[in-house]
Amino acid sequence: MPVSPPPAPAPATVRRILLVGNPNTGKTTLFNRLCGARAKTANFPGTTVTFRIGHAKLDGLPRVQVVDLPGIYALDSDADEARDARRLLVGDATHRRPDVVVVLVDASALERNLMLVGELTASAVPVVVCLNMTDIAVRRGLDVDVGRLAERLGARVVPMIASKGIGFALLAHELSAVLSQPAGSPGPRADLPPTGAAAHERARWAEDVAGAVVRRRAGVDHIDRRTDHVDRLVTHPVAGTAIFVVVMAALFWTLFELAAVPMDLIEATFGTLGGLAAAWLPVGAVRDLVTDGIIGGIAGTVVFLPQIMMLFFLISLLEDTGYLARAAFVNDRFFRRFGLPGHAFVPLLTAHACAIPALMSTRLIPNTRDRLRAILVLPFMSCSARLPVYVLLTSLLFAHRPAMAGLAFTGAFLLGAGAAFVTAATFGRTLVPGRPGPMVLELPTYKWPSLSNALFTARDQGLSFLKTAGTTIFALSVVMWWLSAYPRSAPPADVVALRLSAEAPDLTATQAEALFSDAAAREARAAQSASFAGRLGRFVQPVFAPLGYDWQLTDAILTSFVAREVFVSTMSVLAGSGDVDIETGVITRIRTMTRDDGTPVFTPATSASALVFFVLAMQCLATLAVTRRETGGFKYAAIQLGYMSALAYVAALVVYQGLRVAGVT
Repeated sequence: MPVSPPPAPAPATVRRILLVGNPNTGKTTLFNRLCGARAKTANFPGTTVTFRIGHAKLDGLPRVQVVDLPGIYALDSDADEARDARRLLVGDATHRRPDVVVVLVDASALERNLMLVGELTASAVPVVVCLNMTDIAVRRGLDVDVGRLAERLGARVVPMIASKGIGFALLAHELSAVLSQPAGSPGPRADLPPTGAAAHERARWAEDVAGAVVRRRAGVDHIDRRTDHVDRLVTHPVAGTAIFVVVMAALFWTLFELAAVPMDLIEATFGTLGGLAAAWLPVGAVRDLVTDGIIGGIAGTVVFLPQIMMLFFLISLLEDTGYLARAAFVNDRFFRRFGLPGHAFVPLLTAHACAIPALMSTRLIPNTRDRLRAILVLPFMSCSARLPVYVLLTSLLFAHRPAMAGLAFTGAFLLGAGAAFVTAATFGRTLVPGRPGPMVLELPTYKWPSLSNALFTARDQGLSFLKTAGTTIFALSVVMWWLSAYPRSAPPADVVALRLSAEAPDLTATQAEALFSDAAAREARAAQSASFAGRLGRFVQPVFAPLGYDWQLTDAILTSFVAREVFVSTMSVLAGSGDVDIETGVITRIRTMTRDDGTPVFTPATSASALVFFVLAMQCLATLAVTRRETGGFKYAAIQLGYMSALAYVAALVVYQGLRVAGVT
């Protein structure tokens, strides 16, 4: 997902809060409750990691800047996240030191979390400790003496259940109290680990503090036993893999079922807008631009917004439950067989949103060769830009059959992942040889997901998609409309003859209407064929003819190399040219598109071929640019473009020709 431009340094009058903590401690949930919709994603100047930045209102204070740092286990780590956290915590000529650090701690795993707290309380910045997930600790029979913990740490400690908003008011009060002090005032210090203590010394200190403040109640160890039983099932090599496949299939089936209604509403809305524009505007180029170029092009993309938002909503819920970490553990065994480290799970999962941040997140992979293999195969993972294309093509393949469309949708994701692993194994023996390094992964506690956090995630992804639709896709839609509408050409002789025949006095109204409709369709095809887009498509079309693509589909393939999601809007513009009913749904208009000879553009074989092509092809210039930057040259970006394009072409060719041999046309 593209990030916004670097924010200007906060003015001295704006107090800054840093949210810090181990992964899976609820930082994002707390950030959303503090900032709500007043948030954005950005990089601070000179940093490599993406942060979330927002503003909060606290009692008696002007607005406060809140920065949500990525999860880290230790400040002295060599990871980019820890390095940037140290810069922001200490402050320098570029970054003003924060006024307070809020460190989130998992109350059910206090000893492990206290190691980071020990590093933070040794700094000169006041610290407020959020003892989060206290409900989980209670269920596991753990009682934490909050007052004694505050004494041992010399810091304010606030018990919380961030997912439910419990403790939020007390946290706001404590933050207001700290921020009411003069800027830069150090907080109290008590029992701390030695300055510059090694990891084993901090671990011994954390064990001592946790032992002094945590009491385990008897008779509740059955909860841990039950968690162990569940973990043994979901992390089993066979059962865990089967559960993962079922969960993903159910996710995509739900995606198709629940998104149908909002999709229909969006199509109806844009259809009404197109009809009103056609009625109000005079016949001519302006009306064609508005109805076909602008409304038709944007509608062809925005109609898929419900699927994109719902996908990230469901993934966020799964992540909050703690299941995705188990899925990473299961997949690690599988990854290593194909030359990928377990550390690649996060980049591969992130790539389902966008390959660009996924490529940047490979910096967390410690081994250079492991990282390079991951970079080369990440674009195979089905990113959000592919989702509208998948939805369109699976809908064309299985109209009014959501279960089959859901299976095909799942199959597209599995095909991309399979291609990534096979390619990684191949490169692991040839281009980038070597065995992957070991993976150490922490399994978070099981908990109820945060509905608000999932909603914020869906909103952020939806807004990001709309920003793309409002800029790149809009511009390319207008360009494609112009290319498909000009130069204007006179109606062919057969069209003129049909119209004359339709005016014959001995015809019924139904017969005359049928002839006029046939004439309009033939004129539209002739106009498209003579347009600039038609000429370009015809010039390149012989290359794609073995895949079953006509010049219109070829045009859409070519434009999608700029950005994959442009494919749908291009097809929508081409389908909307001529005297096509603007109120007809986007998918229906594309489904009924015809070639020059009157046969359908999207036969089952062609739709399947196009789906396979889009799963495997490298069609994102921005991804290639980031690959060049992350690998330090054009070599691997060129390899990435070459092998992905070749594989996509060959696989689509096999699918199309194979289906034709099998009698599916």
